[in-house]
Amino acid sequence: MHSLYRVIFLQSFDYNRENAVAYAKRWALSRNPQYYDFHGIGGDCTSFASQCIYAGAGVMNYTRDYGWYYISPDNRSAAWSGVEYLYRFLTTNESVGPVGRDVNLNEIQLGDVIFLSNGQRKYHTLVVSGFDTDGEILICAHTVDSYMRRLDSYRYYSAYPVHIEKVNTW
Repeated sequence: MHSLYRVIFLQSFDYNRENAVAYAKRWALSRNPQYYDFHGIGGDCTSFASQCIYAGAGVMNYTRDYGWYYISPDNRSAAWSGVEYLYRFLTTNESVGPVGRDVNLNEIQLGDVIFLSNGQRKYHTLVVSGFDTDGEILICAHTVDSYMRRLDSYRYYSAYPVHIEKVNTW
């Protein structure tokens, strides 16, 4: 008996950091009407970060339960708007979509993301949008809307910087 196997190979391309940062700066202090504002139900920071990443990636992963996608407020992945879920998706993704890895803060680049922790859980997602003349990381974020805010102005227990290495597609 013969079985038919379909082999699918992933291709990778560079994450467009300029597009991600341009999106972050454009929408840091307002809301893109194409996306739901989660501010009143847990915060909009991770949805905003996902929107920025999508602007730089251009590819979503529609895998049920473990993917990263947004169709509507009622049809989205947990990784689109949940801090821990986005972190897990980026750092473990081997399929379609953005692929990230943990790095040190001094390795972070424009368009990357930083997850803040209170020592027990990750609670906030920030988008790296620039560096000041002292080399300090500047971020854009939602929930407490921030435009080019210094990372060192935040109070947190630890930071988890994630560098987006590439974007996978079919």
